[in-house]
Amino acid sequence: MNNELMKNEALDYHRVPNPGKVAITTTTRLESQRDLSLAYSPGVAFPCIEIQNDSEAAYEYTSKRNLVAVISNGTAVLGLGNIGALASKPVMEGKAVLFKKFAAVDSFDIEVDETNIDEFCKIVKAIAPTFGGINLEDIKAPECFEIENRLIEELDIPVMHDDQHGTAIITTAALINASQMLNKKPENMKVVVVGAGASATSCSNMYKELGVKNLIMCDSKGVIHKGRNDLNEYKSTFAIDEAMSMDEAFTNADMVLGLSKPGSFTKEHVALMCEEPIIFTLANPTPELFPDEVREIKPKAIIGTGRSDYPNQVNNVLGFPFIFRGALDVQTKKINMEMKMAAANAIANLAKEELYPELKVLFGDLKYGREYIIPTPFDKRLMVEVSSAVAKAAVESGVARVKEFNYQQYREKLALMV
Repeated sequence: MNNELMKNEALDYHRVPNPGKVAITTTTRLESQRDLSLAYSPGVAFPCIEIQNDSEAAYEYTSKRNLVAVISNGTAVLGLGNIGALASKPVMEGKAVLFKKFAAVDSFDIEVDETNIDEFCKIVKAIAPTFGGINLEDIKAPECFEIENRLIEELDIPVMHDDQHGTAIITTAALINASQMLNKKPENMKVVVVGAGASATSCSNMYKELGVKNLIMCDSKGVIHKGRNDLNEYKSTFAIDEAMSMDEAFTNADMVLGLSKPGSFTKEHVALMCEEPIIFTLANPTPELFPDEVREIKPKAIIGTGRSDYPNQVNNVLGFPFIFRGALDVQTKKINMEMKMAAANAIANLAKEELYPELKVLFGDLKYGREYIIPTPFDKRLMVEVSSAVAKAAVESGVARVKEFNYQQYREKLALMV
């Protein structure tokens, strides 16, 4: 599809039959005078008083327990950059649609016209009582780190900056399966991360949690090492002891994760890697290297991109709807590393399962292998597998409000929802 045709189709999609992609619908009947007296005055006073006496009652009497806010200030939108809060609204509405369609999670998009960290956090904190969870979206680094950390600390509902952790969870799932296929243990692998922004930082943290010890991060100025005096606190965490060149970093590397821009590493760099490397080129819409370019140099490579027209698409929709589904259902106070790792393992395991007939009609006879190391986002089993794994990890790690949790019954409930 050419660009002009895509533009016209996308604009029509967003304005026909009604402007935008989301609307509100009611969940209770309102058909009589009696219904009106229950929904509003005087009956509504009773749940208000219950919540006044016990704030946890909001999970029982309001939509809070199934409501996520998608919040952005528009400073780092997709490949568009700092386009401002209002211009980011179509993206945030899209995120709300994905929450609803993939995991039956209700969502409001909220565009905040504020770039000051203190003021932005103050605004989000003030509106937080409305929601059961907050998905931060498209906020530029390094501000996004402080914003997320502060809100996690100050709020008692789960807060997740999906640009960071979504990519980390999905690529961790992909790394789990790719390393198993190649019979490599993460603790013995040399991993190069090209890019040092929000996603790269979170990915690197999860890889270390998985067991990776030899991780080299590179930014636009080269390898991040302790001899540099231009590093912020987030980059400093990944600084290696000694300076080295990009060529040295790539020599015999087992994996490269690209979260930068086209050309930030080259075929010459890939040629220096081991014979069967794992190569994730996730710059969007144009990857650092296209899969065909990689295969010219390393025909046995396991390759993932951020694009839907190549195998192994790293798509955050594999994670965030189902992570919040599980978090909301056990009313968690935060999303911790245990929950993220549980999600990654559940996604990795689902890729090994045979596709059911409906998926085979859509995608052919895909089988677990080098070109299918993570499941398609349209696999309906994701909600059962990922959400239940996340909820279980939340309960076991002590961040869930729900204490009486029956794992098998919860899986059966999710299956019925699907």
